[in-house]
Amino acid sequence: MPGEFVDTNIVIYSFSQDEHKQSKALAILAIHPVMSVQVLSETANIMKRKLGFDITAIRTVINRISQECSVLHPINLTTLNDAFDIAERYGFSHYDSLIIAAALQADCSTLYSEDMQHGQIIEERMIILNPFLQPGLTGNQKRKI
Repeated sequence: MPGEFVDTNIVIYSFSQDEHKQSKALAILAIHPVMSVQVLSETANIMKRKLGFDITAIRTVINRISQECSVLHPINLTTLNDAFDIAERYGFSHYDSLIIAAALQADCSTLYSEDMQHGQIIEERMIILNPFLQPGLTGNQKRKI
């Protein structure tokens, strides 16, 4: 089993000015996680729109990140149909459902994401973890750091 899958926000935090979040993101990327082409595409979009990178820099970063993945999972019609099922069953947005579907298709047991429900189990085989939460807090005590 490939293990860990990362959502776009983990990749974006590797550029963060917040040293704590950046170090957590870099540590996750250092384990050579699985990611999908969607994650790279969303990263490129954010780098252009919000961070002001030019296309040459974006291409360089995206190519470097893609080479650091243990698996770069494609998005295909099966992924899209699985995402529809996930959205219907769990209520996730379309794009989050695509991330989850890709992670499940890659047979990952962990999905790192800041935007999804920490600790949620999907299909009884994958857990969503927010690596930026303080350890040991549960329920209403959870706080982002």
